[in-house]
Amino acid sequence: MDKAKQLLELRDNESEIVSQLAVNPHEFQVGPSFYEDFALRGIRVDRVEPGMIFCSFKVPPRLIDRAGKLATGAIANLIDIVGNALIYGVGRPMNVSVTMSISYLSTAELDDELEVTSRLLGKIGAVSGTSVVIMKKASGEIVAEGRHSLFSKLQSKI
Repeated sequence: MDKAKQLLELRDNESEIVSQLAVNPHEFQVGPSFYEDFALRGIRVDRVEPGMIFCSFKVPPRLIDRAGKLATGAIANLIDIVGNALIYGVGRPMNVSVTMSISYLSTAELDDELEVTSRLLGKIGAVSGTSVVIMKKASGEIVAEGRHSLFSKLQSKI
């Protein structure tokens, strides 16, 4: 238990960084929220094909863990967001993640260029399945692979 507390405690420099964060109130659907700006800034959509999205980004300092690696939570977030973007429809409610399964195969470090590829595996009724692969651009080494199922709110027939 003490080890867990140590891992969760902020170090002096981390405490100072957190105290400088400006989180302004967000008006729904008006500009990016703090989360969107923090988590998604820097992701570039390189190409879109039917059932596929190809993105890339350079690992920023804000997504690095204490060991100097891309945080596993940031990887899970990428899989969630890029998988969701594949089936999102403008003007429709956001999809809800039902399950996610992630295999963490290697690590990425600060300034590594990563490619993120999302594929639609299929859709049955209101449930869609996607596969997302994150790999290092320079070596082709896979950092993580995730499978993601999402629920889309059905259109009312009334």
